[in-house]
Formats: sequence, structure tokens, C-alpha cells
Amino acid sequence: MKKSIKGFSKLSKRGKLKWIVENFFIDPEGVMKELMSYWLHDEEKQKILDEISENTISNFHLPYGVAPNFLINGKTYCVPMVIEESSVVAAASSAAKFWNTRGGFKTEVISKIKIGQIHFTWNGDAKILRKHLPKINEVFMKTSDTLTLNMRKRGGGIQNMELVEFGELEPDYYQFKISFDTVDSMGANFINSVLEACSNALIQYMKNTTELRNSGEHFELIMSILSNYTPECLVKASISCPIEELGEISGLDAQSFANKFYKAVRIAIIDPYRATTHNKGIFNGVDAVAIATGNDFRAIEACGHAYASKSGSYRSLTTCRLDDGIFHFWLEIPLALGTIGGLTSMHPMAKRSLELLGNPSTDELMGIVAATGLAQNFAAVRSLITTGIQMGHMRMHLLNILNRLEASEKEIKESLVYFKDKMVSSSAVQEFLHFLRQQIPEQEPGLPIR
Repeated sequence: MKKSIKGFSKLSKRGKLKWIVENFFIDPEGVMKELMSYWLHDEEKQKILDEISENTISNFHLPYGVAPNFLINGKTYCVPMVIEESSVVAAASSAAKFWNTRGGFKTEVISKIKIGQIHFTWNGDAKILRKHLPKINEVFMKTSDTLTLNMRKRGGGIQNMELVEFGELEPDYYQFKISFDTVDSMGANFINSVLEACSNALIQYMKNTTELRNSGEHFELIMSILSNYTPECLVKASISCPIEELGEISGLDAQSFANKFYKAVRIAIIDPYRATTHNKGIFNGVDAVAIATGNDFRAIEACGHAYASKSGSYRSLTTCRLDDGIFHFWLEIPLALGTIGGLTSMHPMAKRSLELLGNPSTDELMGIVAATGLAQNFAAVRSLITTGIQMGHMRMHLLNILNRLEASEKEIKESLVYFKDKMVSSSAVQEFLHFLRQQIPEQEPGLPIR
């Protein structure tokens, strides 16, 4: 069977799909019909989706849920979340409701600086290159003037430029590290366009400046690209209340709960194994809102994990403190987000998500995303130190198992009752369904099978 092709990208969408199903599936006709069933009936919206990526043959749907009752800086939000993992939206909603009556979430954007880099090698005298920095900076600003005009009108643009020397680690290697404020846009394309223009100007400057040319005959531009590590694009989200106001939680009195919660967070600070899972829970919330609003969750994840390692050891992104009878819990996280341009302006659902949030500024969206991550983490740690994570998680997963096993409505209802206080597993659910389907009419429904 032939499974390679030339000119695939030139085929029509239907042609691409036809080739795929004929070469990789046992039931080409059935699979083609199934994949086409996920196409949008609205041709204009489908065209938008097709043009976002390349070689599209269908759409991959994920659940779009909402977490209501988020009180953030005194304003109530219903937060959109796109995620496939069971219990994430429920956990965020539960934490939002819990803190809604205890002062809600407080957020603060600490800074919004993003970084671009021009990487190059040069075998000249570093002192001479440093002497030319003011002139090179002037050249960069002049070269990028047209590109940065609109951004400067909104209060952003290039903020700073510095030369970083790496000669001790890699011979003759330097970089220009340029700081940007992209206001309400994520700004990746803007930053990369400015960097490429500045790179071309740098090549000409190094070539045409006699002092630099005489000092080092070898100059080579390696690459120009933004960095997804943005430790200065930082937001803080926090929750706090008197410990006694936490109330009794799953059999633990308020003080015992606070002490145990504090210890659980400390473990995530000192142990990278626990920290990795702990932070993954934070990103369950962060990523879900980022996807819903058309932001780059992969860049956010990469940056967040790098930031968690800034001390030299991978640590929790959240911190807990108990001071004078007050419970404090907060998250500091770098979030390079945008509310205009890119996918946020193209994807129909991303636009609706932003509308649902009241068309927030980037600062406001950073706070919403950080608060959702903090809520998710609070809910996860609360479950871990009380009932355990599996009871809630697997109960949500129970419905997935029942649907996969094609359970009837009656079987689903009886299964929910039966597994209310039992461990859920695929085999246990199968066994219980088998019992339900084999029982004779006289038997009472829902009898335990063990």
C-alpha cells in the first residue's frame, strides 16, 4: 500500500481527506463520512478554522465549559474553560464558590515585559563593541520606527536593549537582548518582525563600521527570535481570610485544615517530584482559559515551568503562609497573553470567550487566568489532604466509562448510586453493568455484587 505522496498540500481539503482514509483506514467510506461530520455547517466559520493551520481535514472538538462565581478584584466572572480532563472545571467552580464568600481573589500585574533576542558570533574586541552600543541602539530604533509606530501609539514598543556576552561558555557568542511592551497583544509576530529588521540593520552596521570590521573580521548572524521565557511578564493572584472562616472541611476543623494545607504546599516547594504534579494542576486551570481565549498555552507552559526552576531547583508556583490567624495562599506566574490580534481576533469561540469575560484588557485577563490557576490548585490540594483526589476525580470519570460502555439512562442512574461510596474502575463498572443486565425482575435494583 502506497503511503507517501508528493504535492499533498496542493490537494483540496476533500482530496486530502480522501487520500488519508484510502491509505490508512480499514473502512475508508465510513471514516471519511465520520471525519466530514465534524466539519462546521457554517462555511465561513469553517474557512476560518481551515486557514488557521495547514493540511486540515477535519475539526477536533474539545468540551467548552464554564466556571461561574469567580470574584476577582471585586468583580464577578463566569470563566470559560476548554479542557478534556474530568473534574477540572468542577474543581475550579467549587473553589470559586468557596472563596466568593471569603473575599474572593485579588490579582496584581507586576510587570509586562517580553523579550526578543538577536544571536550572533563575532571574534573582535568586546570593549569596542560595547563602545558602539549607543549607536547600534539608535540604528535599531530608527530601523524599527515604522514597525513599532502603532504599538508606540498604544503605549508600548521597544523598552530597552542590552548586549549579553557568552564568550566564556561559547567562543565569540553574543546576543542583543531587547525588551518589549506589546500592550494588549501577545505580540509574537510583532516582536519577530522587529527583530528581523534590526538583525538586517546589524549586519550592515557591522559590515560598514571600520573600527568593528578591523577588530574582528568574522561576524555571523545566527538567528533572531522572541523568547518564550518572560519572567518580567508577571502576575500575582492571592486569596486570604481568617483561618476560622475556612470552617470545617471534610471532617477537619479550620486550624487543622490550614496546618495540613500549609504542609502540603511546603512539600511541593522542597520536592521536585511533588512540585511537578502540583504545578500541573495549576496549568489545568491556566491552560483551559488560555485555550478558550485563543492564547498560546504551550508558550505559557514552557515559561511557567522555567520560572518554577529559577532558584536552581524545580519548585511549586504557589506559596502558603499562616500569619497571626490568617490563611494566605498565592500564585506568582509569568503569563504572556493577548486580547487583540492573532487567534484571539480570528477564532469565533475565542472572541465569544473574551466577550463572556467582558472584553478584558490584557492586564485583566492575566488576573483572570492566574486566579483560575490558583483556584484549581486550592481545590486539588484541598482534595488531597481530605477525601483524596480519586473520589472526586473518578466519580467524574465514572460517566466517561459508562458512556464508553453504552450504559442506558437507567443503568447510569443506578451506577451513580452504587459507586457513591466505592472506588471507581473500568473493571468494577463493567462488572456492575453485567450484574444489572443479568438480574431477574424480582431482584432489587442496585444490589452490591460483592
